[in-house]
Amino acid sequence: MKKAGKILGRVLIGIVILALVAGAGGAFYLKSYIPNTVAKESFPQIDGEIKVDGLNGPVDIYRDKMGIPHIYASTTHDLFFAQGYVHAQDRFWQMDFWRHIGSGRLSEMFGEGQVNTDSFLRTLGWKQVAEQEYEMLNPESKALLDSYTEGVNAYIQERGPIQLSLEYLILTGVLNPSYKIEPWTPVNSLTWGKAMAWDLGGNMDDEIERAILLKTLTPEQLSELYPAYPADYPVIVPTIEENIIMDAGGQKQNTLADLGSLKLNLQSVTDKLALMEKTLGPTGPDIGSNSWVVSGALTTTGKPLLANDMHLGIQMPSIWYQNALHCQPKSEGCPFEVTGFSFAGVPGVIAGHNDRLAWAYTNLGPDVQDLFIEKVNPENSNQYEVDGQWVDFEIRKETINVGGGDPLELTVRISRHGPVISDTYGSLKDQVDAEKNPEATPFKDKSGVELPENYVIALAWTALTPSSPFEAIWGFDKATNWDEFRAAARNFHVPAQNLLYADVDGNIGYQTPGDIPIRKQGDGTLPVPGWASEYEWSGYIPFEELPFVFNPKSGFIATANNQANPRDYPYLITMDWDYGQRAARIVDMIQNAPGKIDIAYIQNMHGDSKNLNAETLMPLLLSVKLDPEFASVREQYLSSWDYQETIDSQAASIFEWFWWNLLSDTFKDDLPQEAWPTGGSRWYVIMDNLAQQPDSPWWDDKNTADKVETRDDMFVRAFEETISQMQDEYGRDAALWPKWGYLHNSTFRNATLGKSGIGPIESLFNRGPYDTGGGKSVVNATGWTVGSSNGFDVDWLPSEREIVDLSNLDNSLAGHTTGQSGHAFNVHYDDMAQMWADVGYAPMWWEQESVIKDSEGHLKLVP
Repeated sequence: MKKAGKILGRVLIGIVILALVAGAGGAFYLKSYIPNTVAKESFPQIDGEIKVDGLNGPVDIYRDKMGIPHIYASTTHDLFFAQGYVHAQDRFWQMDFWRHIGSGRLSEMFGEGQVNTDSFLRTLGWKQVAEQEYEMLNPESKALLDSYTEGVNAYIQERGPIQLSLEYLILTGVLNPSYKIEPWTPVNSLTWGKAMAWDLGGNMDDEIERAILLKTLTPEQLSELYPAYPADYPVIVPTIEENIIMDAGGQKQNTLADLGSLKLNLQSVTDKLALMEKTLGPTGPDIGSNSWVVSGALTTTGKPLLANDMHLGIQMPSIWYQNALHCQPKSEGCPFEVTGFSFAGVPGVIAGHNDRLAWAYTNLGPDVQDLFIEKVNPENSNQYEVDGQWVDFEIRKETINVGGGDPLELTVRISRHGPVISDTYGSLKDQVDAEKNPEATPFKDKSGVELPENYVIALAWTALTPSSPFEAIWGFDKATNWDEFRAAARNFHVPAQNLLYADVDGNIGYQTPGDIPIRKQGDGTLPVPGWASEYEWSGYIPFEELPFVFNPKSGFIATANNQANPRDYPYLITMDWDYGQRAARIVDMIQNAPGKIDIAYIQNMHGDSKNLNAETLMPLLLSVKLDPEFASVREQYLSSWDYQETIDSQAASIFEWFWWNLLSDTFKDDLPQEAWPTGGSRWYVIMDNLAQQPDSPWWDDKNTADKVETRDDMFVRAFEETISQMQDEYGRDAALWPKWGYLHNSTFRNATLGKSGIGPIESLFNRGPYDTGGGKSVVNATGWTVGSSNGFDVDWLPSEREIVDLSNLDNSLAGHTTGQSGHAFNVHYDDMAQMWADVGYAPMWWEQESVIKDSEGHLKLVP
């Protein structure tokens, strides 16, 4: 089998090269031979019987008509062995790519172009932290992870690269012929937690942006760009359960003005953040999720309904892999009976339900990252100052192996706060190579502020302390009640999430988990001096004092990355909440439901695309005086608009184009390019506040010296620009202008080869575009970025949707973005994509009878 794979690989090298250069003849290979012949080499066997070494007994795997596997085994070992096996069957390329991210080894796959990313990831040291986490696991968790690892390796060990995934045809046949697939390890699974913590775990980019803006803005102006959380928007827990008396632990919250002297120019850090976003997807408070649960008092069934949609960057294949794990029989020795969404590469179910309870996530978004400026000993670069004394950096040596090139050596310095990131943050360096990069300038020369003569910048981040979220997740998988669920949540250290709960007995609940630092001084919004101890972390908020609630009188709980804690809460969780538009809309729909809530109503809530920003700004736009030509378009399309950004809405297209222009016209003359507005939750509140100040200096365009513009001037300018631009692009007949779904579409791109820049290769792996409704900071949260070169294209989205019926688990619904399979041209590679765009669902089968009835394949693994 291995020999055949090698031969096929050599033959196909020529085919791929021919396809890329031979035009119509090559197109045959790309459009026919590769999809119909080569791609099928990696498709999984889903029927029949396979003998597999390492099992204790037989395992039954039924795949339903969406390709979702339901695994039935008699021991915990066999259950998770089989999960590892099916993950590898469907998603091994994705697993391989993600483990190389987690360990900072992308250069081994893709060559020298990934060296900078690897250098940064190695500096953070995710792999070292994961290795420590593995050693700290309790015996039960370690055995579970080991069983999963055995299952992955049982599948991959007898298969050549092309038999694992089509992407290896390009990687090992063209890009990197020397690449070798290594066995899976438990640490490969644990590094997943670090990648997700980066996606969801801090405010570093906001901290950097504030530091940049303080170069040119006053603290007062900066506070206008980072307003307080709105007083009229909901918080998740208005009153903590039982009104626990809490001690603030000496925490002092400083204002931005208090830290105004720290005007560091961290502009160059944004380059590295942009690089990370290309690899891991966008970050920030807008990347969050929605979840809500309504008690039986508000539902047609008399039992809770729980809904979840988690927002992550758009990608191909889906980040999620649905599966069900059933012990037969369920017992103390084999306690798992659970279904839902997993990560390919990690055992267990991340979000879903078991036979007793369901749970959901949204990102809490706590501030768990701080930048510390460290003074370095001018006579010894391996020492830094701590309270007047020179102490040694911890030193770690790294070797970065480069596919097709020579290995590179990297020295990582680590202070008491964390790794020194300025050694690998590109233009943050003071030592630059003028020959290779003649435009580079030492950081200290362009910072524009007084800094220590010798300094570096270190990152403190809770995710760099060993603590895996997966032990908590495995605890959720087998929990039977609220107390057991909360006990498991104690182990959920990073990335801290809003945990929503419901059970078959009718209870609903919410818990904030996570390690959230208590600072001696400062509010985490700006870099702080590291050489003294005034800004140290003195500990974490005790779990017992984190926000939670059980069976609230309201009968519902809603979370949408909005403020979690009560308004009089004595601890600081973050200054960078989502500003609450999605939360406000969800609460409004629950409180004003036309009757008892059922699954159909929850589906409508998931698809709700009402833009509260439009609801705020439209009355002003409708009131300003326009030339008749522009006024007629406004009246025809916007005067009676319901603010729903549906696929077929032309009004949404006009408004969002206007919103882009309004933000750009208002702020581009005042802000550096890196801080230009991108839209979303915070900018909605900024503009709402400014709209109430028609003569604010922000409205004035500094480029028009002979005029001082007001709010109405900018509204008129932005709208007239919008209509003129749409006329230039689509003609003067507004009836022919595009509907929102056409402008705002979703193209699912393979995270690696799908962004290669080589059209024929991208066509093998990418799918779309799909017309898409919704928008940024609406419930149907399909994000896009003002100022993006991709226009209104979706860049992050509801990566899954789920509705759990606690009165009848077999009646639950779910779906994710693209499909179960990671294999291009498999029927399940993209069969969920249109369903997702339509806000549709597939059955989330629970009863074995339902699973078998809907199955498309039955695979039996035997020892």
